[in-house]
Amino acid sequence: MANPQAQIAAQLQNTKSLSASPTWLTSFVSASTALQRNIPLSAMTQTALFRILASDFRDSLTTTNPSTLLPVDIFDPTVQERRLQGPIPVQVLDIEDIGTSLWSQVEAIERVERGEAIRGREIVRTVNVGEENEGGGPATNAGANEPGNSHSPHRLILQDAGGTRAVAIELKSVNGVSLNKLPIGAKMVLRNATVARGMILLTPECVTLLGGKIEAMDQAWKAGRKAKLLARITEVQNGQT
Repeated sequence: MANPQAQIAAQLQNTKSLSASPTWLTSFVSASTALQRNIPLSAMTQTALFRILASDFRDSLTTTNPSTLLPVDIFDPTVQERRLQGPIPVQVLDIEDIGTSLWSQVEAIERVERGEAIRGREIVRTVNVGEENEGGGPATNAGANEPGNSHSPHRLILQDAGGTRAVAIELKSVNGVSLNKLPIGAKMVLRNATVARGMILLTPECVTLLGGKIEAMDQAWKAGRKAKLLARITEVQNGQT
């Protein structure tokens, strides 16, 4: 196979706007060919995409092109507005439903812990509520009225391949962005996104969801989410006394 790294890199860039790191690609191709020779290029490219979407972008993507990275001063609130032309690949480090009360979110987590969910006004017993099914989609038994299934706006923490983080807010609902659908480490590409006072404004027109997740980060986030919400409730209560 003639220069598979270059061919895979070109395919990932042209189809997904992902600029794979040459070091990462060389290691991937070497490991793949060592396990099995004469792997079709298409199969190797699909495997590379799957691995990248499950990886930390800081390890798998190159940072040589500034146009594929967030501005290092993106948090600056003195900049009234700027445009991120992109494409800029980013990964999700945190997601928060800002349209649902903190207590409602805690109660939803506790219903999941008890194996319950809300359907209409009725509490029903469910199996694996909030977990993904084997096909990769959201569980069909999840309650339709759970906060994670709502159309409330969400606040996200995003990170680019260089490690720069930014706050993003849904200005318009983006399909696939919800607590029950978007795992930690999920990947997206931003194009022509507006940044206002240090916050990226997300709309369906500027976001392309690629999927994926970082398993260890996602599990840690889920395990600590209830405690984080309770701590915030305590802070709010203490601030009111």
